Amino acid sequence: MPVLDVKITHLHSLLREMQQMVVCFSGGVDSGYLLAEAVAVVGEGAVALTAVSPSLAPEEGADARRLAEQLGARHVLIETHELDDPRYAANPINRCYFCKVETYEVAMEHARGLGIPHVLDGFNVDDRGDYRPGRKAALERGVRSPLDELGFTKDDVREAARRIGLPVWNKPALACLSSRFPYGTEITAERLTQVWRCERALHAQGFKVCRVRYDDVVARIEVAPEEIPRLFETDLRQVVVREFRAAGFQHVTVDLQGYRTGSLNETAAGPAKVVSLTAAGC
Repeated sequence: MPVLDVKITHLHSLLREMQQMVVCFSGGVDSGYLLAEAVAVVGEGAVALTAVSPSLAPEEGADARRLAEQLGARHVLIETHELDDPRYAANPINRCYFCKVETYEVAMEHARGLGIPHVLDGFNVDDRGDYRPGRKAALERGVRSPLDELGFTKDDVREAARRIGLPVWNKPALACLSSRFPYGTEITAERLTQVWRCERALHAQGFKVCRVRYDDVVARIEVAPEEIPRLFETDLRQVVVREFRAAGFQHVTVDLQGYRTGSLNETAAGPAKVVSLTAAGC
């Protein structure tokens, strides 16, 4: 039996053994796949929980709602208030820890209220290689990660999700809006909205994968390397500059390295190469 088939079989067995679980569900491929398999195996014994806060782009919450409905899952959306925690708002290098503390505690409390013994997340093997301070919060609270436990890589998850027809099987990786801010830059609801408006403007122009990195009055755009030339087309450049200035930025730059996860962790490598879109009279 192919290795992935063995992993899927073991996942089904583990979920069947658990019988009931709350799945921390962002609407991305990892938690989406885990939820889909949980619903297939235990039906109403699986409950999806999505944390809603200013750091979640509104369309992501809406997408999570739609996907849960498509899967036939019980779904709850619960507001979290990590911005009220000054330790989180100060944006230290372990910011994600404070966010996940609240998210997992909310999930555990909800699970206890329903009499459900297990809380799960979509952490997988490939996530071990990234800096994820939120992982500590999961381990401290007994949140289980079946995909990691059973050796699922990101490619495994995408392939397994494709096989079952999960519509988000090839969805780009998600990251909360707070990840757009350099460590030490205070995070506020207004700044989160500012970044979200700019990313929404880029999506409207057809950029599927993009990030807008916040640097006070400067916005730094990251898109796929092959899409960078589009940003310098005159008409599109003018639209982007207009939208970004309307959102509150004075200058717009482009990271010539293109989009990559964790770019704000690249301090050891020095600053990224950027060029300005607000030059040349725009």
